[in-house]
Amino acid sequence: MNNDKKLSPPAGGLCCSVNNLPQEFLLRMKNDIGVEFGDFLASYDMPAARGVRANTLKVSAEELKALAPFPLEPVPWCDCGFYIGEERPGKFIEHAAGLYYVQEPSAMCAAPLFKDIRGKNVLDLCSAPGGKGTQLAAQMCGEGVLFLNEIVFSRAKILSQNVERMGVKNSIVTVASPQKLAAAYHACFDAVLVDAPCSGEGMFKKEEAAVSEWSAENVTMCALRQAEILESADVLLKAGGSLVYSTCTFSKDEDEKQIERFLAAHKNYTLVRTEKLWPHKVRGEGHFAALLKKGEGEENEFFPVPPAKLNEREKLYRSFEREFLNVRFENLYAVGDSLYSLPFGAPAVKVQTLRAGVKLGDFISGRFVPDHALAMSLKRGEADFVDLDEDTARAYLSGLTFSCDGSGWRAAAYKGYPLGWVKVSGGVAKNHLPKGLRINK
Repeated sequence: MNNDKKLSPPAGGLCCSVNNLPQEFLLRMKNDIGVEFGDFLASYDMPAARGVRANTLKVSAEELKALAPFPLEPVPWCDCGFYIGEERPGKFIEHAAGLYYVQEPSAMCAAPLFKDIRGKNVLDLCSAPGGKGTQLAAQMCGEGVLFLNEIVFSRAKILSQNVERMGVKNSIVTVASPQKLAAAYHACFDAVLVDAPCSGEGMFKKEEAAVSEWSAENVTMCALRQAEILESADVLLKAGGSLVYSTCTFSKDEDEKQIERFLAAHKNYTLVRTEKLWPHKVRGEGHFAALLKKGEGEENEFFPVPPAKLNEREKLYRSFEREFLNVRFENLYAVGDSLYSLPFGAPAVKVQTLRAGVKLGDFISGRFVPDHALAMSLKRGEADFVDLDEDTARAYLSGLTFSCDGSGWRAAAYKGYPLGWVKVSGGVAKNHLPKGLRINK
């Protein structure tokens, strides 16, 4: 992955003047990388790399190349990742449909270090906003149980929205400290990703705050916090499991030395592989990732969710399902007036949870109203889709109604991919896109 060949610069993106960088950082980097320091400095005159990753739960990489409204160029270390130019990818209808995730190219290197996680219990311990977590979801192909955890509630809400947009069916979004999660699910996971909070040195070109907030003291503080998180990751990981640790920084204290310290304290781990991406060596920003394998240790299973007794509510939902869906959801579970389809093998909830599986909908005044998450999880043929042209799709995303034949609940779609629900009556499709997701035309 660490190809020494200099690649052509990406179109667009942000630059960062060397003059704005902290002098203490520059002195440390000069000492760390020696003769390469000149090339490293020169990389700050180049635009920051920008990219998107195909959401293979909905579309293959080849299909995205054909569907995308802007040019795509493959990222070498991620078979579903692409470089983009100056476009604003979040403004396109394909983004609202969850066909891709906007992600810095180098950040795509960590999740693929896991192999064979399909059908496993997987944890992304520091998951928001969801780039690596939704990448793991795609690798799992909807099988197994994927925990996506974030300690900060506001960030967890953004994570949950991204999970919904990408149509992930087998995830559980939790809001807990690593220590609390470790106490609840001791030795339950086959794979744990720690995308650790860091000093962000690799993001200097993309985020001005990363430059202004940098200090040697902050690097030390980050390293201490990362070590604590790794201790929780060890508790959460089963014997024989895989641990991936990643950062977007160059600091050896947060990268190589962090792994060395962990291995010295945990003799039952083996270092399998490390990757360090440098902006003067690859077309991407700074990133570090290490794959470790756990040998001896404990192994537990999830305590299962108790069987649900839904009675009349299940009958009400199944009636909706028979009338408007061509797919059957199982493992139903009600929380208050809301109904969910949980991942098979999902454990009983022991920490604060924002999302579990697919929210199917709500029971309101004796009727079942489908949720946006249900629409986003559907594939063509699983419901009656109303295919919209570009203008009508943009109108739908801004909250407008449109003319439509038929009646009842239908999924508004663009290029065959759902955007949300409409309810058709009297020749008009009433817009049921959540207000918080509506965008200006």
